[in-house]
Amino acid sequence: MARHALAAIGLAWLAGVAVLALQPDWRAELEREVTEWLLQRQATESLVDEAGALTERVLAADPLALPPAQARVAQWLARKYRVASEPLGALVAEAHHIGTQLQLDPTLILAVMAIESRFNPYAASPWGAHGLMQVHTRVHEDKLEPLGGALAVFDPLSNLRVGAEILRDAIRRAGSIPGGLRLYVGAVSTDGRDYLVKVLSEHERLKRVANGQQVGFQAAMPLPPLPAVDDEAAALRSSPLPAVGDSAATPAEAALDASKASAARPS
Repeated sequence: MARHALAAIGLAWLAGVAVLALQPDWRAELEREVTEWLLQRQATESLVDEAGALTERVLAADPLALPPAQARVAQWLARKYRVASEPLGALVAEAHHIGTQLQLDPTLILAVMAIESRFNPYAASPWGAHGLMQVHTRVHEDKLEPLGGALAVFDPLSNLRVGAEILRDAIRRAGSIPGGLRLYVGAVSTDGRDYLVKVLSEHERLKRVANGQQVGFQAAMPLPPLPAVDDEAAALRSSPLPAVGDSAATPAEAALDASKASAARPS
């Protein structure tokens, strides 16, 4: 029975081949249908892969599902800057994740983001600074390349990660948070006090919000004395670390480039 069944299958296959050979129109139609089926299958698999990749990137999060301190910060920022709390929840969670990796206070990352862009992921300056943390795409192209290139600057999570890394490097180089903020905004040779007061005040507000305190959106915050610019400039000149964003640049050149990048930043 097995031999007869195999023989029948073989004969049927040969008959099909003979018919297709004698009927080119049928053969062409069969080839077209098989090709369409393969293309549809490939497209479906591609969509499944893209959907799987997207599910790994959390672009929004319910603030109520976050830890209490993070939830308070997300809701406070959403009310103050009039943005949706769900994507802000994802940014707050990512700031804590990146902050832990970089040993950087997540509320400082969020404070810089607030002052730089008011949480507008498409904010741009004429000098090439873009996104949430106003990352200079030309200066920091090397940091954006692993994330997809210069256009990754408009991806909120990528911008946050690169901006936090730049901020961490600036603070290490300057030796203090105020000095790092001056370097971040390109105010090494100028006072930059207005920017520092804005960021440090927002940082202090966010720390208090995270601790459960009721804080007004524009509440005045006590700030420590800011170091003199001359002292920080001396520290930068003696620092063995490369200038932020350009290992071949001198501190003055890096400051000039960064000041151009931040000249039109929203405040």
